[in-house]
Amino acid sequence: MATVFLFTLALGQQPVYQIMSGGLMLGAIFMATDYVTTPYSTIGKIIFGVGAGILTVVIRVYGSYPEGVSFSILLMNILTPYINKIRITRPVGGAK
Repeated sequence: MATVFLFTLALGQQPVYQIMSGGLMLGAIFMATDYVTTPYSTIGKIIFGVGAGILTVVIRVYGSYPEGVSFSILLMNILTPYINKIRITRPVGGAK
């Protein structure tokens, strides 16, 4: 939600309106935090959230579709395996 606020503010739109309208809070709280489709690492979760926020604003401002939260979450879910490969953790006790 912070990414949507800041990116909307940078584009000269009304950031509070963008946060309070549509399903942004529903998507940010319930849909984007699904355990199966979110990255494993903390860095990956930050990348996922920032990417979803930027895509939401781009779809809302430049697209003809007023609600971009679900599409942005779906697009970031497609990228989740690649985000997970950025930070691969080694199992505890594994060989070097």
